Order: sequence, then C-alpha cells, then structure tokens
Amino acid sequence: MKILIISDLHGNAEALSVLPQDYDQLWVLGDLVNYGPNPREVIDFVRRRATLVVSGNHDHAIAFDADPRCSRPYRAMAAEMAQFTQSVITEEEKQYLRQLPLCITSKINGSDCYLCHATPTDPLFAYCPPESVGWEKEIHSVSPGYLLVGHTHLQFQREIDGRTILNPGSVGQPKTGAPQACFAVCSGAKVEFDAVPYPYEQTIEKIRGLGLTRGTEEGLVATLKSGSPPQPATATEHGAATRA
Repeated sequence: MKILIISDLHGNAEALSVLPQDYDQLWVLGDLVNYGPNPREVIDFVRRRATLVVSGNHDHAIAFDADPRCSRPYRAMAAEMAQFTQSVITEEEKQYLRQLPLCITSKINGSDCYLCHATPTDPLFAYCPPESVGWEKEIHSVSPGYLLVGHTHLQFQREIDGRTILNPGSVGQPKTGAPQACFAVCSGAKVEFDAVPYPYEQTIEKIRGLGLTRGTEEGLVATLKSGSPPQPATATEHGAATRA
C-alpha cells in the first residue's frame, strides 16, 4: 500500500501538477483553499482523488464565513483572497468544505493513525512548531501510534514515547525556503519526505491577473517566490509570523 500524504494545498493547481501519480491512496490534511488562484480546481482534484480528507482553518473559514485566525503578516492577504475564493466557488463546493471532518482515524504501517490539520486538542487553529514541547501533550491526547498533521507548512517527523508525529509540509505554499511542492509518501514501513519544484511562475501570473490590492498581490508573490513566510514587521511578531 502506497499512501501519498499532502497538506495545505491553498488553491495552487500548478503545485498539484507535480505530485506523484503512482499511489494507492491520497490523504489530505486540510487547507484546500485560500491564498491561491485555483480553489475550484483544487477542490475538484481532492474530491476525485482523495481517500481521506480533513478540514483546515481556511476550509472552515471559507465554508462558514469565519475568521481563519491567521497571524498578522497573513491577515490582509487571507481576508482579500477569501473574498475572491468565495466569489468563484459554487454553493455545492462550499457545502463540500462544510462537511469535511475535523479528524479521522485510520491505519498506517499496520498501526492506528490519527489525522487532523493542526493538533488533536485544537484541530483547526493551534500552531505547534516542529520542535515544540507541546507535541508531548498532543501525542498523548490520542491513542494511535501515528499522528498526521499539517498547518505549519513545515515538513517534520518526531518520535515521542514510541509514537510518531508526521507533517508532510505544504504543497501549495511551502516554507522550506524554495518554491517546491512538499509531500510525504508512506510505502509499507517506510515514510519518505520529498519536495519537487513546480511552475510557480504560472501561479504568480494568475495572481497578478486577479486585480488584488498591491499589498496582497506582492505579499503572495513574494511568499511563492521565496518559499518562505512574509517577514514580520517587528522581532516580537517572529514567532507568530509563520501561522498561516
């Protein structure tokens, strides 16, 4: 069984185009929409191909006209792109986002597995960096041996008390320092991370054609080009700047 695990697609169709095709199951850890110019195409991709899908904070925000609770560097971009996203998706697609579960349990490598977007105790919004001591509490809040999460846009794997936390990183808005679609592949007992360059210039061209305000357009373009989060205005915001 070969499982492709992805998260944080963010309406980026070009990033999806470079994902592996030779998998048995596709697991999606949330944030299908917002920030990117192709929310409908991404929703369609997930609906046609995914085996398991959980909701992310931006899926929830678009579905219920709610606040995605982004940190300051992302707020204006998220709000303006939410208006665009809601203007182009259909009511039926919005209803699909509404019915996405917050968490799912399954099996990976023959062991029980728990899937959510952020953390088990706060599936939509909690921001827990890879090195955070908070993962010790989170991994013990659920019984499965594997915990699969997204939200941070950072690839990592941690072992705590014989349990594994796995984050595949972001497909559509990576924070690896390069414009690459990030994902993980589980095959048997082996889990591998990968990051593949994609034609981000095409995504940027689409963004520039949306008629966005200058700040939002340039912020999104810089984020895609650099593969990094927007720079915080002050040093005190640095810890929150990565929460998209």
